[in-house]
Amino acid sequence: MDLQFTPEELAFRQEVREWVAAHLPPDISHKVHQGLRLSRDDMQSWARILGRKGWLGYAWPQAFGGPGWNAIQKHLFEEECALAGAPRIVPFGPVMVAPVIMTFGSPEQQARFLPGIASGDVWWSQGYSEPGSGSDLASVKTRAERDGDHYIVNGQKTWTTLGQYGDWIFCLVRTSTEGKPQTGISFLLIDMKSPGVTVRPIIMLDGEHEVNEVFFDNVRVPANNLIGEENKGWTYAKHLLAHERTNIADVNRAKRELERLKRIAKAEGVWDDSRFRDQIALLEVDIVALEMMVLRVLSAERSGKQSLDVAGLLKIRGSEIQQRYAELMMQAAGPYALPFIQEAMEAGWQGDAALGGLWPGAAHHCAPLASTYFNLRKTTIYGGSNEVQRNIVSQTVLG
Repeated sequence: MDLQFTPEELAFRQEVREWVAAHLPPDISHKVHQGLRLSRDDMQSWARILGRKGWLGYAWPQAFGGPGWNAIQKHLFEEECALAGAPRIVPFGPVMVAPVIMTFGSPEQQARFLPGIASGDVWWSQGYSEPGSGSDLASVKTRAERDGDHYIVNGQKTWTTLGQYGDWIFCLVRTSTEGKPQTGISFLLIDMKSPGVTVRPIIMLDGEHEVNEVFFDNVRVPANNLIGEENKGWTYAKHLLAHERTNIADVNRAKRELERLKRIAKAEGVWDDSRFRDQIALLEVDIVALEMMVLRVLSAERSGKQSLDVAGLLKIRGSEIQQRYAELMMQAAGPYALPFIQEAMEAGWQGDAALGGLWPGAAHHCAPLASTYFNLRKTTIYGGSNEVQRNIVSQTVLG
């Protein structure tokens, strides 16, 4: 196992670093580094900048207009973007549905859908989870019944991240009730502007509108929006999830937030407390260990060996690390981190002046900490709860 980067890979890293520094808007990177709210325009403008460079589909093969990077180059690209303060690429289009369309879609579907994903102009959402069908994804109940050249879709999806911005949504729908639950699922692409589609917000613990419920009431979907074969959607869903193996660990974001934690600790005067600095050191060790696990997977892929099936382990450790650095930021700021001020997530918030002197002495970096802490309570639940992931790891890794 070779975890060292080659001279060519280091040169590639430098190329990406210089390009991102020259093209990432400073106001957007400021928001990311300070943990402030990103608007749709922030996220989509960065996506379009990457799209013009041909890097939004950074994991795509050249045959479909991507750069054709190997696993190491993709990792370095993600890391340099994260450290520079770039918004994380919204994955539902370029990272998730695009590989499914490339692999299982028809040439007509590829020509129709991939250009809008590659440019960042079309916003995709994911329609997997349902009430009662979260980690047990095979139990989805949203029905799609064939009616001539269309499917009639009825049902509900939930926890649809950023679905309020969606132009299109890829859905797992039930087209048969015969046999095992997995055998009756199909993969359908749905225009979210279709009559009968309703998006309702779910306001989270931090007060943000990040997730949604999506209802389908007799929505007519052209049959040519079916990916692959009817009742084979479970196969396509598993292919999609395989593209999250290292991405779900979010190790690059953790490295960036570790530096933010250190800045807050120094500004708040707790950096000189050896016990608190020990906690930062323990977190840093965990982040390095997580990165080594990611690099082991990439090393296996680079050498042509079968990559390690450790997606569950990456998700467990990555999500726990995210919660830990949010907790340490709160502890570093102490009482100044306690106020939950939703307005503080906006860039340019005026701090204590906006509170009429009720929060004296607090620095601007303290204002978003409570919101960040509340938001990251979700990480051990989404993407398959950590309890379920531990069961999967025990079966697939430990035997």
